[in-house]
Amino acid sequence: QVQLVESGGGLVQTGGSLRLSCAASGLTFSSYNMGWFRQAPGKEREFVAAIRWSGGPKYYADSVKGRFTISRDNAKNTVSLQMVSLKPEDTAVYYCAARTQNGDYSDISSYGYWGQGTQVTVSS
Repeated sequence: QVQLVESGGGLVQTGGSLRLSCAASGLTFSSYNMGWFRQAPGKEREFVAAIRWSGGPKYYADSVKGRFTISRDNAKNTVSLQMVSLKPEDTAVYYCAARTQNGDYSDISSYGYWGQGTQVTVSS
């Protein structure tokens, strides 16, 4: 069965950094485009970043461009999200996901496999 397990979340001060990781199993990882999404209390889940199976083209939400970097290591079946210059508005549960349907990289409905999420809290 497919499993995506996130780790690396925690509490950090404004301006700090965190690195999130997602370990995948039960699928041919290198054949899937991967994405990161987040959901804050009382808000809808939103797109954060995506990366193609090749590790080449990368896509980011406007709110995180220049601060977050998505990467993947197909040899280790992992995808990561390096976050710097964190702001209180970045506080959310962060999820990794594997894209299983055609559509925009920011379209949540195109992702069929999801992790359990990891909490990121940024204090001011």
